Amino acid sequence: MDCVVTGGNVKVLAKAIHSLSRIGDELYLEPEDDGLALRSVNSSRSAYACFLFSPLFFSRYVVCIPLVSCVLTPVLLQCVQAVFRSLSSLDKTVEKCHIELVGEKSRLTFTLHCKHGLMKTHNLSFQDSESLQAVFDKDSCSNVLRAQPRLLVDTVLHFPPALEEVSLSVSGERVLFRNYVEEEPERAKAMLTELSLSSDEFEHFAVGAESSITFCLKELRGLLVFAESTGLPVSVHFDLPGSPVVLSVTDSVLEVNFVLATLSDDLNLPRSPPPADDFLNDDIDSYLIAMDTSELPGPSNAPAQRSNHRLEAQSPVANHRLESEEAEEEETGDTERPPNKKFRSLFFGSVCPTDSQLTNQTATSQEVLASDSEDDAQAASP
Repeated sequence: MDCVVTGGNVKVLAKAIHSLSRIGDELYLEPEDDGLALRSVNSSRSAYACFLFSPLFFSRYVVCIPLVSCVLTPVLLQCVQAVFRSLSSLDKTVEKCHIELVGEKSRLTFTLHCKHGLMKTHNLSFQDSESLQAVFDKDSCSNVLRAQPRLLVDTVLHFPPALEEVSLSVSGERVLFRNYVEEEPERAKAMLTELSLSSDEFEHFAVGAESSITFCLKELRGLLVFAESTGLPVSVHFDLPGSPVVLSVTDSVLEVNFVLATLSDDLNLPRSPPPADDFLNDDIDSYLIAMDTSELPGPSNAPAQRSNHRLEAQSPVANHRLESEEAEEEETGDTERPPNKKFRSLFFGSVCPTDSQLTNQTATSQEVLASDSEDDAQAASP
């Protein structure tokens, strides 16, 4: 591939690279028949951006046949940003930019032809890899908004720079922007900001279904910086929550698409109550009792007969202890119960016996203790 960018298009190319840096840390450069594609994706695969420059954008655009299907492996955007470092003075100092892709040497070269005959050459290495594409269809979205970038820039200017997510809602003839607060307890402490825009402020306002979506604000700001520098309107295509929102900028020689993931509405639904559990109303002492009275090897019949009287004598004491524990539990209330009842139920549910088994197992375990104590008493007597 061999292409040359001249005049003010050099700054447009530089702005595109700086906007891609808001998405990810790596740049995919792919020469195609219909133009040069610059793509990037974030590490979590929740944001994707693509700049497609048509051949008319370049003063010379030549793609070799063996390189039509060639795709660059990710090139660090930080290295490409160093080529176009001074955006403010770039159009005044650089006359043209020559981009050359040499597949045999696995080399990508940026050559800046500056004024007074000064040339700056940057060589970057690469490897072939698969194409980076996002599957989306913005034409199928039921809601489409288009406005000048200045309107959206003035809107997001009211949100703090540290804000990560913003919610966009359409209702009737109004468009609402508000900051998104994730945790319910934090709503009382956080400052809520909401801006309402009328449909008359948009160049195109088509709402097929009222909805509210939440997406990242960082990528939106990155696109607005590019759109404001070019003066091109921004279109927002979105549907229901959970479906991606597509931010696009279109021109005769340029097509930009930012595909952002939105927050699914399932996260905002009320959680269903946990299933009924037999151990939910028991305290930790009951679990320890159940564990201590697990089934042990059964003794002979003779010790069992001798221990019946001992068990009958101890049963009122055990019953009184359980009644005291139940009364104490009712007084303390649910707020003083140990936390994570559900986990305790899951861990102990497979080892705790039923009520009938608990009675038999308790009798069996107490039989052994009664037999041992009587044998020891007889051995100790003279």
